[in-house]
Amino acid sequence: MTFPLTPAPIRVDDDVLDDLHRRLELTRWPEGEGYDDPHYGVPRSVLRGLVDYWRDTFDWRAAERAINAYEHYTADVDGVPIHFMRRPGERAGATPLILSHGWPWTFWHWSRVVDDLARDFDVIVPSLPGFGFSGTRPGMNFSAIAELWHELMTGVLGFPRYAAAGCDVGALVTGQLGHKYAGELLGIHIGSGQKLTLFNGDRGWDLSGGQPIPAGLPPEVHRQLLAFEKRFAVHLAAHVLAPHTLAYGLTDSPAGMLAWILERWAAWSDSRGDIETVFTKDELLTHATIYWATGTIGTSMRTYANNNRYPWTPAHERTPPVEAPTGLTFVGYENPPGVSTDRRVEHFLGTDRAGWYNLVHLTAHDRGGHFIPWEAPGEWVEDLRRTFGVGEPPRPGR
Repeated sequence: MTFPLTPAPIRVDDDVLDDLHRRLELTRWPEGEGYDDPHYGVPRSVLRGLVDYWRDTFDWRAAERAINAYEHYTADVDGVPIHFMRRPGERAGATPLILSHGWPWTFWHWSRVVDDLARDFDVIVPSLPGFGFSGTRPGMNFSAIAELWHELMTGVLGFPRYAAAGCDVGALVTGQLGHKYAGELLGIHIGSGQKLTLFNGDRGWDLSGGQPIPAGLPPEVHRQLLAFEKRFAVHLAAHVLAPHTLAYGLTDSPAGMLAWILERWAAWSDSRGDIETVFTKDELLTHATIYWATGTIGTSMRTYANNNRYPWTPAHERTPPVEAPTGLTFVGYENPPGVSTDRRVEHFLGTDRAGWYNLVHLTAHDRGGHFIPWEAPGEWVEDLRRTFGVGEPPRPGR
């Protein structure tokens, strides 16, 4: 079919980039001892080196040209301006596939898989509302985003049925599509298997649900559990409880904004302490510049608070809640404490989360961290293809 929209390439105004360079030049750095101790957060020397590179060397226009090698569109979806990148399928009648990113991701985190996916899919990669080049409105949580995605795919673009995939917050968006719109979905593929009630409750910012650390754990498991909680606790608490308070500083200071998201990129990726094994400086700063140039760091963080403020409510009471055929990709860096990769699928199937999904394909890989399609693109693509039966037929529970 003829695509119904006119391309709108990405272009950041020169005055936005000039202002960014001035602010980087005027960065006020904390003085005194201890700022290079990673126990307290991002080391000053690491951040300062990246800020200097952002100011003096990074070429946004080169990044912009790479981004614009793909088609870009902006569509009004129920009154919200939604940006999306498209990689058309390489064969007639390719299955439409929508990919949902997370935080602090951008749509560009999918760039390492879109070409391979286009062998079998017509790939649609939106910026989440309030992230990057998409607009937003009050109350936007993952369920509301799923409503926009369904309207984008079926109403605006005219696909009667489609496939969906996502990671991080995008996995919740995708799970909600598989819950409410299973009849129109060919299936979903996600990078986690969380309950859609993850953010519900009085302590939606606490991954432990307010439970104490169990007594008597083996020392290594205890250490792993503390490290796992530390990896996520700071941003969850801040984003759920007071995102705007943090946003004022991050919206004013590019160095401050970079520090906040750099810590997540470093701590969540399987970088083994060297972030540049996962992201080059130019790649880090491409994502950072998207957040900065669009002024969306605050609205992106607010999504967490909205996930808790407007709790998930079911659209039906059938089981499993997510009826769409579901595939999952697990990676070793996110193994639960005490669980090895070769036991990851078995462990998941023994949890109460497994019953939420109509599982058709599960795989665990040693390689990769939280940014799965960026860190393990080949594994992600092959797992997704199996979920949708493009490669070998999917097999339940494997």
